Amino acid sequence: MMWEILLGMIRLLLVENEPDIVLSLYRTLNRVYRIECASTGRSALAKLAHNPYDVVILAQNLPDTTGLKVCEHIRSHGGNVPILAIGEQMETSTKVLFLDSGADDFVSKPFDHTELAARLRAILRKKPSHLQTHHNRLVVGDLVLDTARHLASRAGVPIVLRRKEFRLLECLMRNAGKVVSGTILAAQAWENEQEELTNTLHVHIKHLRDKIDRPFQTALIRTVHGFGYKLELSALPQDDPTPAGHKQYL
Repeated sequence: MMWEILLGMIRLLLVENEPDIVLSLYRTLNRVYRIECASTGRSALAKLAHNPYDVVILAQNLPDTTGLKVCEHIRSHGGNVPILAIGEQMETSTKVLFLDSGADDFVSKPFDHTELAARLRAILRKKPSHLQTHHNRLVVGDLVLDTARHLASRAGVPIVLRRKEFRLLECLMRNAGKVVSGTILAAQAWENEQEELTNTLHVHIKHLRDKIDRPFQTALIRTVHGFGYKLELSALPQDDPTPAGHKQYL
């Protein structure tokens, strides 16, 4: 993390439409962060869909929506980028809603820039260490996903994935160690397509397991009955002595 800070490699998306606040935050943070800005919820979601950010500063009041709705959208579609919400003085219940929707922290306006910078550093320290991101590559243990070139591999072995399989695996990797509901996985893989998803999702997960689990010593994808699926971190690194032909798939 220290070398990333020195080189300005931490990518920050600033979602705010008040020019004075944008300018003051840029002046405070641009030596440490590589900052991109969005002034609406729509433009923020578009940027998040095509760029890997390390952290987001998200204002509550936006011209086209609220920061709360943007936060809910990010989390419901499997995004786990750290989010620092900022807004006017609010009722405690509103702050609780923001945090419950997936924000990592909340700072009220007017805020002290030194405190905000410290809160950003604290959020980044909590970023899961099992997930490494570098130039559009996701790495969890021996599993590697190149989101730009649509390539996947495990233990150095290339794996050919179809489009929906790739999206499902990306969502699971971004939430490695956490249970991801079928609803979130379906939203990630099928977007706005109209289709009976329950059985279809099960079939695609089976195909994904056939490619990233069955040829290898240790199974990673676990079914959590009644809740969803999970990329199992406890299975990494591969130290399972059970022969591949005798593995139990949950």
